[in-house]
Parts: sequence; C-alpha cells; structure tokens
Amino acid sequence: MKIPLRQTLWVVAIGIVAVAVSVVESRRERAGASGGTALGPATVKKAGEAIPLVWTDSYGDGTPDFLRLDTPSDREAFRRWFSLIAEFQALRRPEDVPRAINDCAALLRYSYRNALRDHNEAWIRETSIVPPTAVPSIEKYQYPHTPLGAALFRVTPGAFQSADLKNGGFAEFADAKTLENLNTYFLSRDISVARPGDLLFYRQLMQDSPFHSMVFVGRSQWVMDGPESAYDVLVYHTGPIGKEPGEMRRTRMADLLRHPSPQWRPVPGNSNFLGVYRWNILKGAN
Repeated sequence: MKIPLRQTLWVVAIGIVAVAVSVVESRRERAGASGGTALGPATVKKAGEAIPLVWTDSYGDGTPDFLRLDTPSDREAFRRWFSLIAEFQALRRPEDVPRAINDCAALLRYSYRNALRDHNEAWIRETSIVPPTAVPSIEKYQYPHTPLGAALFRVTPGAFQSADLKNGGFAEFADAKTLENLNTYFLSRDISVARPGDLLFYRQLMQDSPFHSMVFVGRSQWVMDGPESAYDVLVYHTGPIGKEPGEMRRTRMADLLRHPSPQWRPVPGNSNFLGVYRWNILKGAN
C-alpha cells in the first residue's frame, strides 16, 4: 500500500527533524521509566481563560476528572487523531517510524500523546503527518500543557487523590499491562462494540512480554477509495522478534478473525483474548 505523494514528500523533506524528535521522545520514555513525574498547574487554560481543576474521580478508576474529555466533540477529535496517528505508522516506510515506537505499548503512548497535541504546522513538521482531511484538535487542553504535565499515564492502583501528583502516581512511561489495568476500561469480548481508537488486549503466557495490544482503527482515514476502504482495520507493533527489533503491522479485522493461530483470534472462545478496551479519558466526567 502506498502513501499519497504529498505524504512522501513531507517524509523526505523533514527526515532529519523526525529523527531528532524520536530521540527526544526516547529520552522522555526513559525519564518516565525512572519514575519522573511532571506536576501540572492548579488550573488549565481554555480559550485563554484559566479554569480551576476539579479534584475528583467520578469513576474511582484512578483517572482524575480534570483529565477526562467530557464533551462529545473532544472525545470524537481524540478518537480520530489517535487512530489516524497509529495507522500512519503502519503505512509509512519502516525506517521512518519513530525509534521510540519499539513495541505495542510504545505505539499506544506515542499515539495518545500526539492525539492530545495542538496539530499545527510545527506539529506537522515534527511528525511528518499531514492529515488527509481536516480534523480539529481537542479544546480542553493540549499536550504537554495538560493538568498532569507530560506524565499522562496512571501507574499506581487506586482512586485518584491529589497526593498522586507528588507520589509518582503518574508517569510518562507505562507498559501494556499498566495501560490495560490502570488507563483503560473493559468494554466487552465482543469486537462488534469497538469504535475507532479502542484497543484490543491479549495475554499470551508463552511469550517474554505476555501482554499485547492492537489499535482498532475501523475504516481507514488514509485509504478512502477502492475496495480497501470497505474494511475495518487494526494496527499494532509486534515488539522485538528474536534478535530483530520488530515492526509495525496493519491487518483487516476479517483476516484477524481467521488468523492461522487461534490464540490471536479476537473471539470470546479464545482465553488469550482479554477483550475490547477504551481509554479512561473517554469516560466523560459529566
């Protein structure tokens, strides 16, 4: 599958910038792994106005209500950006995928952060992503100027308390198990409930890294013409394969349901398939 000529020209023109950004992203990942947490402000700015934060956790899932996207427009914008960004990584040349995306969880973290960015021309230069159609950015806040700073991911269990901002309750890094347990919520083991931006999680006990994730894209925002546009697709990073670094992959849902290894089929009868999950920030506070 080929990316439109315009996207290819962007990739060639700013390859050096993309490499530099991936190095910065890798450093941020390492900082998060060591427990570093950036504290957010007591207010968040919206349209130039300082809005006081609401220090509650309506669902007791560890995600503060001030982080949730509580308007339908923001939730839809996040879904579109998250799935668009994740799918783009599987459509671009392997050597152009940011080096920070080195396993399935890294793909989720990268796409999550960038879905919350201000998608201006500077962002396009950084990421090489030129959306095929206009998609608004979310309005509530924009990464890294979020109420939690750059430390977006919940890494300790329990309901949110203000002390979590100082005791390491959030970090820039989270592995697939932590993303599944503390940053998303279970929907169903029936894949028909999946919407763009939702996640499929697996637990393959025979692997070194047993928790694995895939991004449900639905109908592609990049491939909008021809037979391919009629299929729901998923994307994921394999993670390291033996001594090889692994790669991005894109597959049709219909093909995944017929996967030659039953352990990868997203069906209720497969005990390795944990189900369809949704990000906590999409669970509206209101």
